[in-house]
Amino acid sequence: MSKTIELSAMPTPNPNTIKFLPNLTFFERGTIDFPEKTKGESSPLVSALFKINGIQSVMVGFNFISVTKQDPETWEHLVEPVRDTILELLEKEKNPIDLSLLAEAEAQSEEMSEIAEKIKAVIDNEIRPAVAMDGGDIIFKSFEEGIVTLQLQGACSNCPSSTMTLKMGIEGRLKEEFPEVEEVVQEGGLV
Repeated sequence: MSKTIELSAMPTPNPNTIKFLPNLTFFERGTIDFPEKTKGESSPLVSALFKINGIQSVMVGFNFISVTKQDPETWEHLVEPVRDTILELLEKEKNPIDLSLLAEAEAQSEEMSEIAEKIKAVIDNEIRPAVAMDGGDIIFKSFEEGIVTLQLQGACSNCPSSTMTLKMGIEGRLKEEFPEVEEVVQEGGLV
């Protein structure tokens, strides 16, 4: 017996990313980022999405799927095949997402200093839920010598407004709470 899946789509601040919202929950919290095809091979849904020409990356949140297209592709030609693929896979696959990848993503946080733990808590409790509403995620990576390093995923990873989100939003909020924070940067360099 297959389940009936309802699916809605909404734009994100990143014009290359659309957030798809099925009427189900994949897991309790967190995200799994699939920045390239090879990481998605163990997840039938993600693997099927990468078979669509023009798909650059996929991120699965607890109750959404953010799909980012490559330039110069247009959503006009991609929305329908992406929607149809998501519906088909969610209706027929018992385990559309490899949940062991979620545990892997969660295990990445190592021992942290007390201040780093507090910064991570603010990011997890305040910032990540807000960013998830736009189809993205922000992962705390480190706090060293006054610099908070974050990894942007999903709609946030190459969004035109990510610099403003990082600098004006997140950096401002963290500096307000933690005088030790001097700057917030994206993993891989300055934004």
